[in-house]
Amino acid sequence: MFHRFIKLIIAALLVATAVWQFSESNIGNGIFLILLTAIPIFLYYKNEFILMAFLKLRKQDFAGAKMWLDKIKNPETALVRKQQGYYNYLHGLMLSQTNLHQSEKFFKKAIELGLSMDMDLAVAKLNLAGIAMSRRRKLEATALLNEAKKLDKQNMLADQIKMMKEQMKKI
Repeated sequence: MFHRFIKLIIAALLVATAVWQFSESNIGNGIFLILLTAIPIFLYYKNEFILMAFLKLRKQDFAGAKMWLDKIKNPETALVRKQQGYYNYLHGLMLSQTNLHQSEKFFKKAIELGLSMDMDLAVAKLNLAGIAMSRRRKLEATALLNEAKKLDKQNMLADQIKMMKEQMKKI
C-alpha cells in the first residue's frame, strides 16, 4: 500500500521522464509516458483496494470485501478524505450484518467525512435510521428517514423507507 503522496510523486516523475523523452526526439515514448501518468493520478483519487472491495460487495462476497479493506493499514495517510468516507461506509455495511452498534460508528464517521454520491449517503442514513429505531430513538430515526428520502432521487430506497415508517408506527 502506497502513501497517497507517493502516487503523485510517481506521476510527477513520469511527466518529467516524458518531457526528457520529448527533448530527445523520442515522441512515441513521451506520449506513452504521458498516458501512463493517468494511472497513478487515477489511483490517487480512487483507491485500488476500495474499488476491489466494491466489486466484491457487488457479488455479495462480504469476506472478500473485508479482505481487500484490511489491506489498507492506515486509512488516514493512504486515503484522501472522500476515500476515508467510503472506507468507513464499506466497513459499516459489512458490520451492519452482524454488529449494529459498531456499524453505527462507521456510518456516522462516513457521513462526517463525506460521500460523493447521494445514493450512498441515503443508504448510510437509512441504516442509521434503522439502528436508531432498534434503540427506540424515534425522533432521530424519523429525521434520518426524511433525510434519506430527500437524498433518494431515483426512488430506489422508497420501499425500504416506507417499510421502516410502518415499523416506526409500532414503536
